[in-house]
Amino acid sequence: MERYPDIEIYLAEADIPRIEAWLRDTLDAESLKPAGKRKWRTRGHREHAEVPVLLVEAVADGFATLWFDSDATPWPRDTDCARDAARHLACEVRCSLGGWQPGDDPDRFWQVLPDGREGAIHWPDSGQ
Repeated sequence: MERYPDIEIYLAEADIPRIEAWLRDTLDAESLKPAGKRKWRTRGHREHAEVPVLLVEAVADGFATLWFDSDATPWPRDTDCARDAARHLACEVRCSLGGWQPGDDPDRFWQVLPDGREGAIHWPDSGQ
């Protein structure tokens, strides 16, 4: 299975303590530290690799983005991370459908609900 060079997911709720607990359990990450307006950073570790993490609150329709700037995450693809996040954070999670190619519909995303239901959705950029 192809491993993505980084992982990005969108969280319907940015529950900082819950996100910190998940990152600590999953990546042995330190607590999130403020990194500017509505931005938080930490560094996780996995298999002797550092995993920089950036959380930005309310970036798209109220969703927060959580970005793992490494290919050393426990998840090979964004959808794998989204499933894990939805289960542990008990909130809706969205991510890209896959590696984006020119000509792909930029408004098509994968949605994972906390109850395990998932599927492709149309999520147009509101231009905010």
